[in-house]
Amino acid sequence: MSVAFETIRLDVADGVATLTLNRPDRLNSFNDLMHREVRDALGQVKAARADGSARVLVLTGAGRGFCAGQDLSDRNVAPTDAPLDLGASVEKNYKPLVMTLRALELPVICAVNGVAAGAGANIALACDLVFAARSASFIQSFSKLGLVPDTGGSWILPRLLGPARALGLALLGDKLSAEQAEAWGLIWKCVDDDALAPTVATIARQLAQGPTFGYAQTKRAIWASSTNDFEQQLDLERDMMTQCGRSHDYREGVAAFMEKRTPTFKGR
Repeated sequence: MSVAFETIRLDVADGVATLTLNRPDRLNSFNDLMHREVRDALGQVKAARADGSARVLVLTGAGRGFCAGQDLSDRNVAPTDAPLDLGASVEKNYKPLVMTLRALELPVICAVNGVAAGAGANIALACDLVFAARSASFIQSFSKLGLVPDTGGSWILPRLLGPARALGLALLGDKLSAEQAEAWGLIWKCVDDDALAPTVATIARQLAQGPTFGYAQTKRAIWASSTNDFEQQLDLERDMMTQCGRSHDYREGVAAFMEKRTPTFKGR
């Protein structure tokens, strides 16, 4: 299945939904139309998850960049204009976007094929697994405009990197290479440019064939750990194990192990 949009592409095949940001002439930066279309596409991914046709989401960009964040030309701000309420844009667009990515009940893989700057960097980091081409880079470019890291950046960076590195990236706005991002634990893996697409495709197929009900619970548990204390997390693990133990995927996994065959998971 392929769905037509103006600023993005959405393809669903063999259990893998691929959402491609498709404004390559603007480094896939967001304007209002792209925000609307991404919201629509993610709604379709949710529906495809519910009917079993999508079990993994891959998010990537067209052309030479992943996403340069907000398209500033879309705002057409002149020095004499009245100040914009940028918080309204965060509340309407970027906050629900990253919260939706976090809440999707399937693994979300980001394939960073080039520069990921500003909100684009933090959208990538909100995904569950981040693969980046060796030529890719991550830039917290907000400081260059007198802004703070949004789209979850001020929450994600210190948790992944610690306050010293988070502040260095946020205040200086320096470019962080994909190799350094992997070395620091900011992303899962850096691969050669020509290996990015086949590597992500292989991982996506692997996850699409796996026990996606359990994957969804694992995703929830990992993200919840940042706000739970130890006992709360143990209680959450108990409750989730109860749910997983009653799932088709668990029964199928045990049966396949005992019968020495490949399991057929259904994501429920």
